[in-house]
Amino acid sequence: MGEPKAGWEAAELTKAGAQEPEREAVEGVGGPKLGLPAATALVVGNIVGTGIFLLPASLAGIGTISILVFGLVTIGALALAIVFGKLGARIPASGGPYAYARDAFGEFLGFWTAWSFWLTAWIGNAAISFAWVGYVNYFLKWDSTAGKLLIGLVGLWIPALINLSGVKNIGAFQMVTTVLKFVPLIFVGIVGLFFISAGNFPAFNAGGDSFLGALSLAAGLILFAYSGMESVTIVAERVKDPERNIGKASVFGVLACAAMYMLATVAVFGTVPADRLASSTAPFADAINNMFGGSLGGGLMAACAVVSGIGALNGWTMLVAEMPMAAARDGMFPRAFGRLSRRDAPIVGIIVGTILTSLMLAYAYLGSESGFDTILLLASFTTAIPYFFSAGAQLFWLVTGGREVNKARMARDLALATLALLFGAWIVYGSGESAVMLGVLMMLVGVPVYIWTKARRGEYGPMERRAAAARATRSLGGTS
Repeated sequence: MGEPKAGWEAAELTKAGAQEPEREAVEGVGGPKLGLPAATALVVGNIVGTGIFLLPASLAGIGTISILVFGLVTIGALALAIVFGKLGARIPASGGPYAYARDAFGEFLGFWTAWSFWLTAWIGNAAISFAWVGYVNYFLKWDSTAGKLLIGLVGLWIPALINLSGVKNIGAFQMVTTVLKFVPLIFVGIVGLFFISAGNFPAFNAGGDSFLGALSLAAGLILFAYSGMESVTIVAERVKDPERNIGKASVFGVLACAAMYMLATVAVFGTVPADRLASSTAPFADAINNMFGGSLGGGLMAACAVVSGIGALNGWTMLVAEMPMAAARDGMFPRAFGRLSRRDAPIVGIIVGTILTSLMLAYAYLGSESGFDTILLLASFTTAIPYFFSAGAQLFWLVTGGREVNKARMARDLALATLALLFGAWIVYGSGESAVMLGVLMMLVGVPVYIWTKARRGEYGPMERRAAAARATRSLGGTS
């Protein structure tokens, strides 16, 4: 038998009349738990994928304004991390943003948040895999489209197999890959500062766009580099002492990545000429080669990027399955997504998510001219939706709680929640018209899925309304 559910989650399931998740042999989510180091490693490992290893090439076309944007996005990311910590302490249930939105705004917005995050997870995995291929090809030189696609598919299905093997293997693998990629990125960020040449930096606004346009475009790209800060909230049931560790892991992870990102971006900008950087498929390897000459250092950096990408794909594959599992448990995703294997792995979510990621990767190579940027901006839009509603859920709770509060603490919490809310809205704007249009269409696909799921369960109307009607019926029965 697994551990009992958290009180909040059990109450919500009872209130909603939801069924327990199906599983092949074991009930609930049991097995080993992630402590603070492993939970922080999960956050860092999911944030630091191969996105950061290719991102400087995309930002070089925008200009050094990107460095300013990194600072602004970091402030917003920290505000969100703190908000996630407070939400996780108050609602320590798996599903993270889904659970928070459902608690504050009801089942449909909870479903839509889960749907948006699910889109983000498998779309983002395609972006990670796309960037990962560039570093693998530093060694293999499989430059044909078919060769690149094959490499990317291998990179997607190896983490899927690791996830199917159970959470113990996920945690151990995540710790190893996080350590292996953190050190070399810090090395480039610190040592690279001594090799900087001012002539290598791109123009402040290299794209020639308006200041606000360049600012927002860079923000749309950079947000994806921080995507994953909410990772530990999604797997709250798998974390030891979630009320304490969710907030700490989120903030520690963002702070560590922020320092690494800022230093590394400045170092790469200053060591690789802007025209070469904009077209590079392995900018960190190019930076190392420019620092020390030859190709050995670049090869080591490319190897680190390969390890980084596998670690990020491993963690994100876990999240692709965990969010729909939590929604399926509440009857708002097809029931198959709630099925757990004997190793406590949500098998349907892992397999379906990896198939969809494979299709998105194929689209990036076969149907898009600028595949990486296209996927990145689309993932930024779908990421911003759960962030926006999570911040909104915290703001909603703060202003409608009807309880005694400390005014100074209340003012601080309101400021953080408002900043996080505005940050989410800004990222939607920065994603650009094409990404927003495609993202909205993908969000709308979720509506018939929601209707179909409800109809399959014989549920008509919101769960909250049916639960209230059931309570009223019992009350009338008791007085008759």
